[in-house]
Amino acid sequence: MAKWGQGDPRWIVEEREDGTNVNNWHWTERDATVWSKGKLRELLVGIAMENETGRCEISELKQVEGEASCSSRKGKLIFFYEWNIKLAWKGTIKESGAKHKGLVEIPSLSEENEVDDTEVNVSKKKGDGDTLKDLMKTTGTAKVRAALAEYLKALKTEFTTGMILPTKAVATQDLTVERKVTGNTLQASPVALGVRIPTVALHLTELFDTTVEQLYSIFTVKDLVQKFSKSPAVLEAEKGGKFQMFDGNITGEYVELLTNRKIIMKWRCRSWPEEHYATVALNFVPAPGQTELQLDCKGVPVCKEENTKLCWQKQHFEEIKGLLQLTTQNA
Repeated sequence: MAKWGQGDPRWIVEEREDGTNVNNWHWTERDATVWSKGKLRELLVGIAMENETGRCEISELKQVEGEASCSSRKGKLIFFYEWNIKLAWKGTIKESGAKHKGLVEIPSLSEENEVDDTEVNVSKKKGDGDTLKDLMKTTGTAKVRAALAEYLKALKTEFTTGMILPTKAVATQDLTVERKVTGNTLQASPVALGVRIPTVALHLTELFDTTVEQLYSIFTVKDLVQKFSKSPAVLEAEKGGKFQMFDGNITGEYVELLTNRKIIMKWRCRSWPEEHYATVALNFVPAPGQTELQLDCKGVPVCKEENTKLCWQKQHFEEIKGLLQLTTQNA
């Protein structure tokens, strides 16, 4: 047994009463959507720009659609964000005092693109005032991108406060801070907070000729899972329980189980980036003589989108239908 203070830093718990999920070594996820909407409004509304011909200002956040989240696993932070933003701007021409209005649209702010490459479209209502539109397209666009960069910086620092908790070992071994000496001064520079994995969300629906109870059991009873997958399975169908299917090619953990209604789980394919999981929600909806299965899968690596879709459609849905048909015939 290791001496006190010399154990694995993942499990140092002397400064926590419960010792649960120390340093977020296990998977945790925080929804940043509401926080992000407020932060985007704070950073974007009120941006002003001026030159010799006129002055413009972002006057309103008209639309912000999308979502953002941050996940932690083994001390690493993984960020997901995808936004469609629409801003209103207004301006005044100095010489004439004429006022004009327009829009700034950001169709896709996501981790797939750098902020400098993010598309920013400026438009103006009909009439004169092209000098103001030009001011918005040049200085305005630059300031909007700078504000978006500030949002991402805040997402990765301000929002994540407390997600990666400090430990004595980390502090002494400089695992989270790179130190450098400039003259006689010791400075600390934060290391990158996480790795960016571009992801997509999948939504699939499928009808099965069976009851809700039977379909739910096919996802939670080991013998039935082994029958439709035609391979050994490990199954702990309870909150926090692990599962392993298709000879270990599919693994994960049950997050929530509402009997005959809903299953939420952390889910991954073996070929995915190490320790990266998607969040899968299965909703069981009764229909006349059938059950509709609604699947929502968030956090699928972009490069694995088609493979993941085929995995559910071919290896799950089609095989389950085959099992149900066989059960009916035998009955």
